[in-house]
Amino acid sequence: MKTFFSYFRHPLLKLPILFGLVAGVLCFVYFLVLYATGVVPLGNVRVPDFGFQIIMMVTAVWYYRKYIGKGFLHLWEALTICYVVNTVGALLTAWLIYFFVKYIDPTVFTRYLEDMRQLLISTKGRLVDTVGQAEYLKALKNIDQITPETLVGDEISKKTVLAVLPVLIISLLFRKQDYSLYNSTPEAPNRSKSPKS
Repeated sequence: MKTFFSYFRHPLLKLPILFGLVAGVLCFVYFLVLYATGVVPLGNVRVPDFGFQIIMMVTAVWYYRKYIGKGFLHLWEALTICYVVNTVGALLTAWLIYFFVKYIDPTVFTRYLEDMRQLLISTKGRLVDTVGQAEYLKALKNIDQITPETLVGDEISKKTVLAVLPVLIISLLFRKQDYSLYNSTPEAPNRSKSPKS
């Protein structure tokens, strides 16, 4: 068991987990701000909270490159850091929201379902023309099958999909190695500048 927990002491996991926890807390604070202003804080209205995930990914990669990698960062390290930050942040946010709507204020969830139902009803004509009557009725019926537990999976899957492009861009921007495709080994020190004995 000790060896298992020792993996989490490695900076490549420890650091992004910490930044991911911060991201999760910030996303949940955004949820609470929406809730306090009277907005139903579920659904697409929460998409801007992904900005906190991006900020924490950038900060984690920058910090790792500067203080752990001493100015260098491999692409695989950057990808790992970003995905760990994103996954931990999404998990924490999802479970905090779940506990909130399950135990603190369940009306948030019922209002969310009612808003979804009203949206489908108000756009019925257009939806029936587009997808057909059977699919429209199926979508309407599916709303009744949504549970607070569904929010956890939705949050994680949504943020995993949203993260693909930002993670790649961040990793490529911060990647810095002491060798390249044309020079496959780190540069040897310049002997001509070393002091003569």
